[in-house]
Amino acid sequence: MTLNEKDSLSKQKNFKEIEEVLTKAIKKVGARKENDLCKYIPMTCGGYMHHFTLRKMKKKNPVELSTMIKQFIINVDRPLAVAPKPRAARGSRKRRDQLTFTKWQLERMLNIARLAGDKEIISILSPKKSLASFKRELIQSIRQNKVEQELWNGYIESVNAQNTLLSSDFLTNTLLNKK
Repeated sequence: MTLNEKDSLSKQKNFKEIEEVLTKAIKKVGARKENDLCKYIPMTCGGYMHHFTLRKMKKKNPVELSTMIKQFIINVDRPLAVAPKPRAARGSRKRRDQLTFTKWQLERMLNIARLAGDKEIISILSPKKSLASFKRELIQSIRQNKVEQELWNGYIESVNAQNTLLSSDFLTNTLLNKK
């Protein structure tokens, strides 16, 4: 018998052994599938075993997996489900790199930027309006014989943004239609 044949025989033996251990554990726990066993096998980093880890160990390290299953499920009178690893909720992670300002603080900064005449900061801090609202406000200011440069600049920015969006949509549709 060659070395490769011995190796394949030991792999087959390990595979049969792990399958038997898995079926015993599934019956003992009353699970429907192998993945349900993961909740009974604790990990060193906290929580229970991930189902990908179970699959990987089943193929690459079946001996260790079978000892873990025997230790935590088969040789125990009543196997206990392991609590999941504690994780932060997705919405509760706070961004530390972004500053948040109150409406009052934004108004103050906007007024300071207006007094300094810094148009770039004014455009950044100004609330974004729709093209229709810019048109409406421009028409009102013309009727009142007032000229507001910021309003006109906002209108121009809004029109340019809309044109850019429309041209990119047109380009995308043209490219898709050619395919």
